[in-house]
Amino acid sequence: MQISLAGRNAVVTGGSRGIGRSIALAFAGAGANVSICARGEKALRETERELQRTGVKVHAAVCDLADAAAVERYVNAAAQALGGIEILVNNASGFGTTDDEAGWAACIDVDLLASVRASRAALPYLERAGGAILHISSISGFRASDRMIAYGTLKAALFRYAASQALSLAARKIRVNCIAPGSIEFPGGTWDRAKTQDPKLYQRILGSIRFGRFGTPEEVANLALFLASDKASWITGQTIAVDGGQMLA
Repeated sequence: MQISLAGRNAVVTGGSRGIGRSIALAFAGAGANVSICARGEKALRETERELQRTGVKVHAAVCDLADAAAVERYVNAAAQALGGIEILVNNASGFGTTDDEAGWAACIDVDLLASVRASRAALPYLERAGGAILHISSISGFRASDRMIAYGTLKAALFRYAASQALSLAARKIRVNCIAPGSIEFPGGTWDRAKTQDPKLYQRILGSIRFGRFGTPEEVANLALFLASDKASWITGQTIAVDGGQMLA
């Protein structure tokens, strides 16, 4: 199945590495103009150069997604640079791993509120031609865990937010869906670090995946590309896991 996003303008938050980077590259490969943001400039510029090699229009900006004003400025700047927004992907995470004020604040500010704020800022642009919003959550939101309490709780909140958004925006022809990746490994990512820093946890999680391997960012990007396209024109309000059967264990 050939998927084209030619002429579409896509914004991907947290788009410099891992899943966000792969989604941005997949969109650009399908012909979309792409804007990405991230906190770290080095990785951001590296991914910007990769995107530019595809020949589409590219915009990239450093943005602290925990800063409400910065989110609004970034989304508006992206719309100006690209000529509009038809697709918004809220991908960034604060990775709050501790059950304390700092851990909860990181997840609330970035995983949830940045998604709310970016959606609000992009809405005037999405309304002009109908569009699609994707939230990147996690299978951590599906079931209880004492390892990452704040992270799992806020990822579950994204499921409900996506469904509620889908309901409220359907009359404006805007689709909203959520992707819940399982354990995804990529250079410099959580599971790449755990391989050496916490090998027992790495092996335990690996053993829970019946396919016998961690997922790749590209496998998440494939679903994002489909959901952002006209091929998914009758799909909204859904949360879809990409986990290689990890939750079946």
